[in-house]
Amino acid sequence: MVQKAAAPAAAAAAADYAAEYIRRTQARKLKRSQEYTASRFAFGTSLAIALIALLLSFDLAEGTVNMISLAVAAIFLVESLFELAVSLLVKRAVIQDRELPRALRWSGLFSAVMVLNGNIFASISGFTRLQRERTIEYTLSIYMLLTTVCIVLVSSLNLFKAYVANTFLLGMYILAGLIVFDLLAMLLISRWVTRSATSRKMLPLALCLILSAATGNVFALLIGIITISKLRHKDKDINIEWIDILSRLFRNNMSIIGMFLVVFLISLSLCSFLTFDYSIAVQNNYGAMLLAPSLKYPFGTDNFGRCVFTRIVFGARISLVVGMLATATPLIVGGLLGAVAGYYSGRIENIIMRALDVLYAVPSILLAIAIVAAFGASTTNLILALSVSSIPVYARTVRATVMGLSSAEFVEAARACGARDHAIILKHILPNSMAPIIVRATMGIGTAVLSTSSMSYLGLGVEPHIPEWGNILKVGSSYLETNPYLAIFPGLAIMLIVLSFNFFGDGLRDATDPKLK
Repeated sequence: MVQKAAAPAAAAAAADYAAEYIRRTQARKLKRSQEYTASRFAFGTSLAIALIALLLSFDLAEGTVNMISLAVAAIFLVESLFELAVSLLVKRAVIQDRELPRALRWSGLFSAVMVLNGNIFASISGFTRLQRERTIEYTLSIYMLLTTVCIVLVSSLNLFKAYVANTFLLGMYILAGLIVFDLLAMLLISRWVTRSATSRKMLPLALCLILSAATGNVFALLIGIITISKLRHKDKDINIEWIDILSRLFRNNMSIIGMFLVVFLISLSLCSFLTFDYSIAVQNNYGAMLLAPSLKYPFGTDNFGRCVFTRIVFGARISLVVGMLATATPLIVGGLLGAVAGYYSGRIENIIMRALDVLYAVPSILLAIAIVAAFGASTTNLILALSVSSIPVYARTVRATVMGLSSAEFVEAARACGARDHAIILKHILPNSMAPIIVRATMGIGTAVLSTSSMSYLGLGVEPHIPEWGNILKVGSSYLETNPYLAIFPGLAIMLIVLSFNFFGDGLRDATDPKLK
């Protein structure tokens, strides 16, 4: 009797186990499918933007409806529903282990052109579906093209102003030429680059891509370097370590979005020399004081009639430069001190680390304020203040890594060959300990940008007349009740760049972790 009762229970348990196994297998298939993950991500982001635009279209206090916001909500809602239908079709094909139908792949053209209304997520999904075999070069070419297109769209907003920069047309012609070049490069990459081989015809294109990176498009630079590296290795060792890390990085949607936003801001900062007029950001215009956001002034104007949108664009240049320099300086100084302390034990290590402990014991923001108060408020002094307070952090990171490598076999071999200590540190130990340092530095740039804005907000950073995000936020904080957009937009810019670096740093950390390969 007991055996008869146990048989159905065992059968039910076996059925549940089989169902769970099938579910996990399907989940792994969907996770490996870039087409599915891209379309699902595009659906979620498009729907979120549609809901935000819908909420902003209604003014409950005045009982009015903003038709522009309502139209944007409708457009993004239609695009989100389209991406939802695409994701369901892709899911069915992936689960059944079938190739995507040709019509479904060609639907990527419709998604790709959605970048024209700012939906870069749907555009990424479209370009991903168009190519059956996607190499890292092709994936990078997608973001390379989208970066240039977004720069053109943002720069085109200057057409609604009363006047533009003298070099505006030249800059727009250059950017339009770059879009054509990026499209051509994407097509050639799809034909000449496979997972197993790279055509020698790619060499001139790679050199042109490296030259085009002068606009700040880091994706073009990466494609050129990857192509040259593969051609130099003659495709015998395609799994070059840093290329493999880059490939793993692109599996994380949030980290790539963060990287894309960082590259976009870098490129916009460089291209703004041609397409934006600096005078609009610094010269007073008392006839346009405290205007609400519009096509002419996308983020409104401040109490001096200056375009907040233009000020934020030029402020990105300052914030990024200060953040990168304030990270590179302690990285070099702290890295060398940490390497020496980790390689040598005893008195040298104690002297270096105890001195850094004293420096580390002082709160970083307090130390930065003290340095700026002593030497005066300027951009140079701000970089110095932020750099000094970060030296112990990088020294500790490098020291821990070097201590683990100082007894490695390749270090012992270098000593046996008669290599000097400084040569061993610079040529053997430091190059092999760069992964955690780069990850730490990437996340440190976001912190440095935030500290820069904080110091400027307190009046101890960049000079008040210079358009920097902290200075812009300080002006906007006085109008939170009457003109909240003056503080909202620079605050969002600061939050966006910090989150972008943090997402990128998290993804880079996961990509460099050998346990997560």
